[in-house]
Amino acid sequence: MALPSELSVGQLARRSGVAVSALHFYEASGLIQSRRTPGNQRRYPRDALRRVAVIRAAQRVGIPLATLAEALATLPDGRTPTRADWARMSRRWRGELDQRIEQMIKLRDTLDDCIGCGCVSMKRCRLANPADALAERGQGAQRWPRDAGR
Repeated sequence: MALPSELSVGQLARRSGVAVSALHFYEASGLIQSRRTPGNQRRYPRDALRRVAVIRAAQRVGIPLATLAEALATLPDGRTPTRADWARMSRRWRGELDQRIEQMIKLRDTLDDCIGCGCVSMKRCRLANPADALAERGQGAQRWPRDAGR
């Protein structure tokens, strides 16, 4: 028995493990495409399964959907990403991911100072006021406009 060349939204959802609403969102975002039948039902090409797998993998590592959409748009004729395409895309994102990892490590390392201290000090808090940058603006609450609440 030959495999169908197209999948309904329900079939794609079951096969990919992704909710129908997420598939509709991916389609609205330009990440996957479908055609409409004469009865106005969506039909997805079989290769949408691989695209959804790529989308989910990118989401798991924190790649924003807009960034992924830009990368997928570079594929000729909107074709399904291959292993080589994924390797190329992931190399592009490596610097961004390294930067986020660095930020998370810095956050983790400064969080010890803050949790439960109760200081609420904008002057010395390393999270809310790194390197006491707000002190350059003078005393008092620097994050609120001076005329707020008047």
